[in-house]
Amino acid sequence: MKKFFAALVLTALLVSGAYADSVLQIGFENSITEPVGQGLQKWKDLLAARNTGLTIELFPDSQLGNKTDLIDQMLLGEPVMTLADGAFFADYGVPDMGIVFGPFLFANWDECWKLIQSDWWKEQCEKLNEMGIKIIAANWAYGERHTLTTKPVKTVEDLKGLQIRVPTNQIQTKGFEVLGATPVGMSLGDVYTALQQGTIDGGENPLSTLYGRKHHEVAKYLILDGHVLNFTNWICSSMWFDGLTPEQQKALIETGYEAGVYNNELQAKANDYYLDLMKKEGVTVVVPDEKVLEGFRTKAQDFYKLGGTFKWSDGLYDKVKAAMK
Repeated sequence: MKKFFAALVLTALLVSGAYADSVLQIGFENSITEPVGQGLQKWKDLLAARNTGLTIELFPDSQLGNKTDLIDQMLLGEPVMTLADGAFFADYGVPDMGIVFGPFLFANWDECWKLIQSDWWKEQCEKLNEMGIKIIAANWAYGERHTLTTKPVKTVEDLKGLQIRVPTNQIQTKGFEVLGATPVGMSLGDVYTALQQGTIDGGENPLSTLYGRKHHEVAKYLILDGHVLNFTNWICSSMWFDGLTPEQQKALIETGYEAGVYNNELQAKANDYYLDLMKKEGVTVVVPDEKVLEGFRTKAQDFYKLGGTFKWSDGLYDKVKAAMK
């Protein structure tokens, strides 16, 4: 009988997370050599140094599946993590978060970091948590997203009719529609071949991703439009996170933030580096002046009139702009 009760106590402790070692598998689409990959390696090392029994394993290049697959696993309580943005959160039941991926919303990175400290952001995170998804770290710059094409684009009018690859979500699809392009939802791993075969005319991403995926080999025109300042979020299962010990939870969040700072330093250095490499490898680069950028911004304003389409709450645009000031 004593052994029976001892077994029950031990089982309860293991289920609650106490005494339990745990491995968190982080799956992501990017190469390990990109800044985000190096930031994750830093996170893995920082967490290991805490000796909490919680460790990280890294799976770059979509080895664990695509983002949708991983989020589905999270909702079942699996110990996996991936990066996701507001556009995906909108598709998973928190529509207001989608606005952070709208075109030309942020004027600079400081506005991004102010927004994630705001009460508005915390309210959205709690809504996401209730859906079963926990944001562990949000202070990671993924980069300024630029547009790489097989045909020259010098102004927003040049996007008209071009088939531009976007991630498979409504926000980014509509974001490029208002700019005049024809968006094509597609996995990142399929873009190189699609560009090579002429299935699409271009794609968009930070320079580190465009270069890391070698898209510049098959698309030779780059416009530095910076249509989205892309900060990303590392997410896991709320159920799994709640099963960790308080010490493990604290360590995961704190090291995630610290690794995010490191990642941001790498991203800042990487922009000039990758841009120089792309130029040397035959890419024609357009640096739009203020007049051209204003043309993009003017077109982009139509996106923020689609609140009903996205099921946004009333006055969301003004609320978010106020929260980032």
